Amino acid sequence: MWPDAPETQELIAQAKAGDRAAIEQLLARHREALRRMIDLRMDHMVRRRVDASDIVQDVLIEANRRLFEYLKNPVMPFHLWLRQIAQDRLIDAHRRHRGAARRSVDREQPLAATVDQSTYDLAAALADPQLTPAAEAMRHELQRRFQAAVEELEEQDREVILMRHFEYLSNSDVAAALCLSEAAAGMRYLRAIRRLREKLERSPKAIQDTD
Repeated sequence: MWPDAPETQELIAQAKAGDRAAIEQLLARHREALRRMIDLRMDHMVRRRVDASDIVQDVLIEANRRLFEYLKNPVMPFHLWLRQIAQDRLIDAHRRHRGAARRSVDREQPLAATVDQSTYDLAAALADPQLTPAAEAMRHELQRRFQAAVEELEEQDREVILMRHFEYLSNSDVAAALCLSEAAAGMRYLRAIRRLREKLERSPKAIQDTD
């Protein structure tokens, strides 16, 4: 999901030298990843009033304004720095339009639009190690069950699943983003996967009957 690090590092080096074209390219190549990250977490009621693209644009404007400050002291990878800005903007949008307390994930926001092949594979493996989501009916049922199971997770568990399997962040990235050690991030992920498996195993017959 997030752009490859080597090219990002090359653009960052050029940006440090004052290359405006490199700065524009650096920000532009992260636009789609930011959009996906925001789409995963955007409250369905806020979505009626604010387009995710508007939040992405605000993030990029803010990142451009603060870029040289970041370049002087890059305390985290560039994509995680952008994510942090995006999270703050999304929280602000939720507060303005819903008056809600801070929340990174909305329980009523469907994930169906973001489910891809790797997610189907994960859902199939958790539901039954012998199951592969080949048939279309099976895929739809697996999607429905996986979505429902993820939405039932506690926020902490759901967030780490989103980060690992929808944003494709590494364990080290998750650790940095959540201010955890890599060992603690790994344990949190394993616990979340175990709880997700338990939820998916509640009604395995629904999948088997579609085969």
